[in-house]
Amino acid sequence: MSNKIRVLLAKVGLDGHDRGVKIVARTLRDAGMDVIYTGLHRSPDEVVAAAVQEDVDVLGVSLLSGAHMTIFPKLLAGLKARGVDDMIVVGGGVMPDEDVVALKQMGVHEILLQDTPPNEIIATIERLVAERGER
Repeated sequence: MSNKIRVLLAKVGLDGHDRGVKIVARTLRDAGMDVIYTGLHRSPDEVVAAAVQEDVDVLGVSLLSGAHMTIFPKLLAGLKARGVDDMIVVGGGVMPDEDVVALKQMGVHEILLQDTPPNEIIATIERLVAERGER
């Protein structure tokens, strides 16, 4: 049994820019985490299914398209429909401050905006997993 943090990173919808999420994936891997990247143009259902199948600790979704207020509710509803209540959901990319507040209120654990330093991303993921505790 591994104690490594397992993270699934995804790009949902029509957003075709994935350089940032690939940098985050490498950053988390270099920090010793198991990282799965689903690739571009995934649906919320595909992402939830992959996260559940891979039994990840953290589902991270990168959005630059402006669709975050539509996509995150679908992801959260998909996890709830599958009875998953202990998976940490984080978002990254470009989102207005007022949307960050609304996303956290709906159940997204953290939003890491595009200028978040790599060491802060690592520390945030580690903190969120430690706060949740063992599954």
